[in-house]
Amino acid sequence: MTAILIILWLAGILVRIWRLARYFQIEGYDNRRFLRWVVGRADRFIVARALIFVGVALLVTLMLELTGQDSVPVYLAVWSICGVLAIWPERVKEVKQPFKPTPRALRLLVAAFALAIVILIGAVVLAYTIVAMTSTAEFAVYTVIGLVVYHLSPLILPLANVVMYPVEAGFRWMFRWRAANTLRRANPTVIGITGSFGKTSTKEYLAHILNGRFRAYATPKSYNTLMGVCIAINNELTNNFGYDFFIVEMGAYVKGEIKGICDLVKPQIGIVTAVGPQHLERFGSLETTSRAKYELIEALPADGVAVFNWDNPYVRAMYERGYPETRIGVTWQNTDLAMQLRFHARNIQTTVDGLQFDVVDTLTGEEQHLTTRLVGQHNVTNILLAVATARHLGMTLPEIALRVASLEPAEHRLQRRTLPGGVTVIDDAYSANPVGAQNALNVLSLYRDGRRVLITPGMVELGPIQDEENRALGRLAAQICTDIILVGQEQTRPIQQGVREAGFPTDRLKVYDTREEAIAWFNTALQPGDTVLFLNDLPDTYV
Repeated sequence: MTAILIILWLAGILVRIWRLARYFQIEGYDNRRFLRWVVGRADRFIVARALIFVGVALLVTLMLELTGQDSVPVYLAVWSICGVLAIWPERVKEVKQPFKPTPRALRLLVAAFALAIVILIGAVVLAYTIVAMTSTAEFAVYTVIGLVVYHLSPLILPLANVVMYPVEAGFRWMFRWRAANTLRRANPTVIGITGSFGKTSTKEYLAHILNGRFRAYATPKSYNTLMGVCIAINNELTNNFGYDFFIVEMGAYVKGEIKGICDLVKPQIGIVTAVGPQHLERFGSLETTSRAKYELIEALPADGVAVFNWDNPYVRAMYERGYPETRIGVTWQNTDLAMQLRFHARNIQTTVDGLQFDVVDTLTGEEQHLTTRLVGQHNVTNILLAVATARHLGMTLPEIALRVASLEPAEHRLQRRTLPGGVTVIDDAYSANPVGAQNALNVLSLYRDGRRVLITPGMVELGPIQDEENRALGRLAAQICTDIILVGQEQTRPIQQGVREAGFPTDRLKVYDTREEAIAWFNTALQPGDTVLFLNDLPDTYV
């Protein structure tokens, strides 16, 4: 019976490690971030079902002993059934990205499984020693120690990560060395783009515009970490040295990450889109965020070029620091200062069909009318940053205008489509920050036919301002939407509060536990002419 107990506990521990591995991967293999998530809720450590069924087994065993009905077969049946039920995996909640069996992830799992076996063997030896010294009931000792190891198993992944650090450091060094050599041989002009938001859209727009005359390659999707950039280089540039420009999106969770990317790619041109409260939980303050983004500008050579969004006060402060000598500012909001900057937009018109505005090059006095199918006034900034860079690189405003006319939104950034049933979907599911959420709701407000529906789990990683910003989101949504569908009972409570504060009809507010339930409502309740905004995807590590 003891052997069966040990096997059951081992199976439960290994399955639990496997299930937690996807969250460890989502948290970027960062021990601190993963542990912060794990300890955020007690049930991530303490599995109530395991405690309940072990308690049942102990109670039944005690009753059997008191009544004289105990026997090995009965013990075996009781403990086998309760043991299996105790470790049986609970239903997997939806996640925005499943576990990816990358080489690093598999190496980590092998190390974690090996550590789990070693730890359990140590626990068995301890249990055997206790039983031998105290004559305590064998099954009780093994059960208690197995239960403790089972509940502490989330710590095995960070421990395995520490053990594997030298191995992974070696792989990262080789991977980076290969990328550096490839980039040196390809020798494109490197354009770095960073910001709290807007960087992916700006990257995609700039690549599209430049490819009207040159050959430009941009890091795919959101490959904006050092290793992500290395992957982009090693996968694309290794066999293609014909690119004129390499556009690199640079993200960061802590200070120093952008510098690390810049040390690799050595950008000649830098673009800063905005500084805002996205990932504020990790940066701590907007000032720290700003310093992290400025690492891109510091990495530029003295004869490099920096392009700044003047309308953002933190980015404006970067511009005013005076480095490098060639600095290009763009604006569409500061009309009084527009003529002091290189590029500005005016006569902006926004509809459900797209944007129109005039861009002015104050250096040359040229003016060009731009039309795009992109929606949302905030996209004026992203387009201006791309236009300014392309213009500096020698493209004319008329040829830029032709490319702008064929721009498509970046994936999951206000992508629009009309379903066969006549329902319009606005997909802004990639992420959400206060500015982006307001922009998305402003786009939704342009639709006047049918219902205007918001489906969202809210915003995360905003640190101490998260609850207030979500309350503000609720108040704004109440002014614009006819129906509000929230995903997640606990995490959306601030939004619910804001919605109610605004006097929104309670029968038009629905809260579901999962995205599947929200989608089921969507499939049955919406009619032709209705419009639905998907704002943010489910923040998997916060459910």
